[in-house]
Amino acid sequence: MVTVADGVEICFQTFGEATGDPLLLVMGLGGPLTWWPEALCEQLAAAGFFVVRYDNRDTGHSTLFRDGRVTRQHLVNAFLGRRVPVPYSLRDMAADGLALMDHLGFRAAHVAGVSMGGMIAQTMAIDSPDRVLSLTSLSSTTGNRRVGFQDRRLLPHLLRRAGRTREEYVAGSVSFWRRISSTG
Repeated sequence: MVTVADGVEICFQTFGEATGDPLLLVMGLGGPLTWWPEALCEQLAAAGFFVVRYDNRDTGHSTLFRDGRVTRQHLVNAFLGRRVPVPYSLRDMAADGLALMDHLGFRAAHVAGVSMGGMIAQTMAIDSPDRVLSLTSLSSTTGNRRVGFQDRRLLPHLLRRAGRTREEYVAGSVSFWRRISSTG
């Protein structure tokens, strides 16, 4: 764990030798660091990278915000293009990643993000281009609602509550991933 701005704690894991090329992996909305498969992290480390995967704020073992938490109605309104109050921004989340890099002693790093993590990675590159050696933005968008936005039919599935039991959670996750994954 590392403490970044305003007392937010960020949970992270590393793979490989600290002498490798730094690679920061940024997961998307609600995804814990474990969504970056350990086998992938190990393969990247074997290729010479010092891999860092981490939980964004409000995810996994990082600081969870109880006050000002984004509600389902906030998500619906945001999905429909309406303004919603938020406790923090993509810029704050990008600053978390940069602070984690500082903690690890990285002057700069390769940065890869998936979905919202891609938007966070893009923000890091825009705000601090000298800190980002390369940018890989996977399954992401610029945030422009007219470009690359998800299918509106996904909204009910995005808002579905996680199962109460492990079995319900797994079944719901499998169902959702089947909806958003490639048929290949």
